[in-house]
Parts: sequence; C-alpha cells; structure tokens
Amino acid sequence: MTMTEISQPQIIDIKDLSFEQGAHLLIKKHLSELPVGGKLGISGHARELAIHLRGWCRTQGHEILFGTNGLDSVNLNQTTNSPFVAWIVRGKASTGRWKDAERAGAPDFREPNAIAERPPSKWGLAARGAKIEAGAPEFYFGLDSKTDVWAENVPRLYAQAAAAQWNPNTAIDWETPFELPVEIETAVVQVMTYLIENETAALLVPARFLAQIHPHFREVMQLLAIQVADEARHIEVFTRRATFRGHELGLSTVGGQTSLKTLFEEPDFTLSSFLLSVLGEGTFLNLLWFLEEHAPDPITRRGAQLAAQDEARHVAFGMGHLQYQISLDPTVRERLAAAVRRRFDALSQTTGLNEEVFDSLVILAAKEWTPEAISEGFGKVQKLKNEMHQSRTARLQKLGFSAKEAENLSSLHTKNFM
Repeated sequence: MTMTEISQPQIIDIKDLSFEQGAHLLIKKHLSELPVGGKLGISGHARELAIHLRGWCRTQGHEILFGTNGLDSVNLNQTTNSPFVAWIVRGKASTGRWKDAERAGAPDFREPNAIAERPPSKWGLAARGAKIEAGAPEFYFGLDSKTDVWAENVPRLYAQAAAAQWNPNTAIDWETPFELPVEIETAVVQVMTYLIENETAALLVPARFLAQIHPHFREVMQLLAIQVADEARHIEVFTRRATFRGHELGLSTVGGQTSLKTLFEEPDFTLSSFLLSVLGEGTFLNLLWFLEEHAPDPITRRGAQLAAQDEARHVAFGMGHLQYQISLDPTVRERLAAAVRRRFDALSQTTGLNEEVFDSLVILAAKEWTPEAISEGFGKVQKLKNEMHQSRTARLQKLGFSAKEAENLSSLHTKNFM
C-alpha cells in the first residue's frame, strides 16, 4: 500500500485568492502538514488558477491531478463554496526546485564540516549553510581556498572587532582645551601627515583583496571589511588633528611613498598580510604607543590609543593567518623570508624614514628646547626603534623562524616603519 493510498485527502477553498496575491502560501502551508504522497484538493475561482497550479507544482516537484481523480476517498463532509479545481499530490523534498540542490556547508563555523577547503564557484554569493538550486551561475573568486585566507582566530577577532567599533565624534573629546607652542604643534602636524598616508595604505591593501575572497569564508570577509573601516576612522582622526589649529599638512616624501607602493602592489594575499599586518602594522603599534605616551595634548593621546587598539587586532589576524598556513606547509616561511629580502632590495636606494618625521618625534619626546631635553628625546626615539626591532623579532620567532633568522629579517624591514 502506498503513501497516497493511506493518506487522508483534504480540500481547501482559496476562494478568489490568486497566485499573484499569495495563494501558493496557503497551499504550501497545508501541503507541509501532509506526508509525501498525501493529497490536497484545491477549490477556488481565481482566473487561470488551474494554469498557475500546474506551473507551480512543476517547479515544486508535486504531482497535479485534474478532474475527479481521488474523489472516491474524499470525506463528503468537506464542502467548499468554490468549484473544485485539482488534486495536488505532495512530492518529495528532493524534487522540483530542491532536486539536486547542494548544501553549502553549515552556518556555524564550529560545526566540523562547516568550512569547505575549496567551495565550488557555483556556491557564489549564497549564504554558508544555504541550499543552492542546481544550475546556479558560477562566480570567480581569486581567493577561493581555505588555505588562502583562513585563520583559527578569525571568528573571535571578528566578534571583538564588531563590538569595539568607536565613533570619532564621541570617543574623542574634541572640545578639550589645550595650547601648544608653534614648534610643538608643527611637529604634531608632521607626524599626523605621516600617519595619514600610512593608514591610507593600510586601508587600500586589504580593500584590494576583499572582493576576491569567496563569501563562504564570511568571517574573513567581514573582518577585513571592519579593518578597512578601522583605517578609515584613523585617517579621519589624524586628519582632524592635523588641521585642528588651521595648519597646512606636512611633507610626504618620495621614500615614504615608494615604501608604501611596494605594499600596495604585492599581489599575494599571504605575503601582503605578512608585510603589512605582521611587520608594518606591528611596527606601527610601537609608534602609536610611543605617541600615546609622549603626546603633548589629550586629542593626540586619545587618537593614538584608539588606533592602537584597532591595529592590535589587525596584527593578530595577520599572525593567525600565517600560523595557520605554516601549520599546513612549513615551507611558507621560505616565501616570507624571500618577500622581506625582495622588498629590502627594492627600497635599497631610498632614504628610509622621513627626516621631518624623525625630528618631530624627537621634539615630542623632548618636550623642552634645551640641549638636555633634546638629547633625552633623541634617546627615546632610538629606544623606540630598538623596541620596534625587538617586537618584530619576537613575532617572527612565533612564526617559527630561529632567533638568528628572525633577527636578520627584522633588520631588513623598511626604515620607514610601515
């Protein structure tokens, strides 16, 4: 005996409700309450109802019977005020539009099979975990492998980043009164000018890769989108501080822009993450902490503090991504080392850090115009550079480089900091 024979048929009256007005919603609801093979009778008097029923059943995988087929098994107490149109025999979920549909992993990254190693291009823009109808168009994503983009700490970092977003208008008290000597204000403006162009590079580099990431790796995509938003905020804050007293911005040098150009033009996502996030932004963390400590005014101090909090997440993602890659293929370290040397050779004819920036940092650390204060300020900037070197070395060792290798590679990092 089949399911069709044992299921009790029923009839619904949809009256003058047409498919254009949502008749299919009522039909779907009643069909969902029947087993596969169950019959649902349809009564109604909307125009072309039979035609619409036939087309809808075909797309949904249900059988449709016109005329009086099945009437012998109908409970005669079921009556309607509309003419009987047809029977629908409920089909399997694997028929109709669901036939050959493919499940795109699972929504929750914590499920064992949630993240595919290489999601098919036909998954396209579908949400992870969705059923994808057969015949969907294919999309090309340059970064379509888990190995290309993933890091075990991505979901945690995204949650932290989403919760830590801040508004420049409210997170910084722009009304705080302060007065600075012209020379100190000029030094702040020069440092802000330098920060702006470096943060612009830190925005554009991940933005270049963002559209290449397969949406299946949505945590990476979302994290990089927030990273771009972080840098946009930093640019706003540093620009507002630079122009706070009506000063023109400072100098942008050939060496500085040439150094950033090598980051911007790096085509490999992993190498870019290494050069920008692990080495460049990692070095910038020390600079921002230095500015927080030696800032001559509360706005500069608060801006450096907030930017450093964001940059720490960027560094954490870069480290997490590289540690994940190296765990799968230790030879990745050879590519990283080669990238550092290649960039060093490309910048060998440049002068390194903008002299005006270096001098401005000395002035901010000195705070006074005396030989003793300038000497002390100079020493503090030299200490900063040494701390940058030590921090880079420590991160390189965490990636599995020997102490000697890490020391050597850190010493080859651009003198422009980023």
